[in-house]
Amino acid sequence: MKLSELKTFREATILSVEGDDSLAMRLMEMGITENERILFLGTAPLGDPIEFEVRGYRISLRKNEAARVCIEID
Repeated sequence: MKLSELKTFREATILSVEGDDSLAMRLMEMGITENERILFLGTAPLGDPIEFEVRGYRISLRKNEAARVCIEID
């Protein structure tokens, strides 16, 4: 499942970040790494960007960025 498909206030475990380009590196630098827990907090009024909590802080990602992150719901 992709991070962009996660429902509001659901939690999941990050499995991987797809790709090896600068976007993938930036996502990993933001704390989106394998086996880390991530919580979907909500979306902006028009649905993009999406807000998450990971490693104790909040981040906002565009839907296309979140679609690059593979997750597993527990």
